Amino acid sequence: MTYVLALVVLALAFPWGGTWVARRLAGVLPPREACWALTGAAVLLAGGTTAALIGLFHVPFLASLEQVSLPRVLEVWPAAVPFAVAAGMVMLAQLVLLLRRWFKHRSLLKRAWQSAGRGTGEGDLLVVPGADVDAFALPAYRGRRSRVVVTSGMVRALKAGECEVLLAHERAHLAGRHHLLSAVVDLATVIHPGLRGLRQALAFHLERWADEEAAAVVGDRRTVAAAIARAALAGASHGRTRAGGYPLLSATSGPVPQRVEALLLPEPATARGRAWRAGVFALAGAVAVTALAALALAYGLHEYVEYAAISVRGY
Repeated sequence: MTYVLALVVLALAFPWGGTWVARRLAGVLPPREACWALTGAAVLLAGGTTAALIGLFHVPFLASLEQVSLPRVLEVWPAAVPFAVAAGMVMLAQLVLLLRRWFKHRSLLKRAWQSAGRGTGEGDLLVVPGADVDAFALPAYRGRRSRVVVTSGMVRALKAGECEVLLAHERAHLAGRHHLLSAVVDLATVIHPGLRGLRQALAFHLERWADEEAAAVVGDRRTVAAAIARAALAGASHGRTRAGGYPLLSATSGPVPQRVEALLLPEPATARGRAWRAGVFALAGAVAVTALAALALAYGLHEYVEYAAISVRGY
């Protein structure tokens, strides 16, 4: 069973490598493609981890299907039951953490809608009175359609024309349903700690995606860069502490200096030639190795049970 244990280690450890590859790939992709690459990597790598745990957990069950007694299973592989118990406990803990994270998200969304209830406006815009300097995209909730929430303090902090940039940015978040991508990656990090690096990377590229959409609407990249920088500085000077993230995506979150620097450069191309292709192949290889390791683990466990069954029956 040495090779099976090696496959277990590979399937459970590889998400760290897959995360590293995915982040490097996102760095050479345009923002939209980077976001989808990071989200896809999170889902597939978390799926490989779950498949490995399920495979370990089902060893005693598979043995019972083959009418192999538990003592015989332990005779062939003494660690089978401890591994199965450990896998079951890990999956139970993952389920509890997933539910806790999900309810935390819903609670935050509920509180955001309650705070936005004081706002007034037309269409998808809500202006909330107060001295706070803030703006964020508020996803739909319980029959209420999505809105862009801006405080009156933020409106006063921006120059003429910069509010248009802010609104275009937040509308891009809502139109692209960025909160769903953020939620998927955030929940995937509960499955495997090695995926946590994808959450921060995705947050940055989601903001870059919305920045580029705002630049396309406004038609002036420098104006967008100036508006984002001014909004971030205004929020910092007023002590705003709410961080962006699922489900509230804000134009002032993420590493603003890098975002401003990117906006001062030409619009990113759809792809970057060989670097893009190399990154895609590297990420595909990382995900493929994880998937193959999970499949090989399932096959190895099946073969182990078959071997134990033949040993018991004597043929």
